[in-house]
Amino acid sequence: MFNVQSISLRKELVIAFLVMLGLATAAPLLGNQYLTGSLVNAVLFISAVTLGWKNAVAIGLISSSIALATGLLPVVMAPMVPFIMAANALLVAAFSALRGKSFWLGAGMSAILKFAFLWATSSLVLNLFIEQNVANKIAGMMGLTQLLTALMGAVIAYGVLRLGKKI
Repeated sequence: MFNVQSISLRKELVIAFLVMLGLATAAPLLGNQYLTGSLVNAVLFISAVTLGWKNAVAIGLISSSIALATGLLPVVMAPMVPFIMAANALLVAAFSALRGKSFWLGAGMSAILKFAFLWATSSLVLNLFIEQNVANKIAGMMGLTQLLTALMGAVIAYGVLRLGKKI
């Protein structure tokens, strides 16, 4: 016999996963890095709390792949996509490990780690693949903007999670 309650719960989780994936994938359509980054990071934080860290990591990986494959991300960003994916996974893992102590400790430390990772890797990677003036512009996008959008995403996520009584 099937457990109807278990099937219903799985259906709700699948729907929630698809909604979060859809939001993260569509975020580049906003056309503004601050809005896009804040939304994606909020989705990652919310997903980590509501769907678990493994599903949140999957959302970060899949949405970046879809965004690049469908042209939502500029082709010039292609060399950075694996590092963006790794940074999103790092954000989720650090947040998930620390949020039990404090949401803000987890969010703050994970934002700093994501920023540091992207800032360090972008300087190295971009200079190998892209002409210098374009590399400098993209490296700027991988700098403090990443820290700000991760922190703004945390604020959005906190508000949403409080409204949903998940915190």
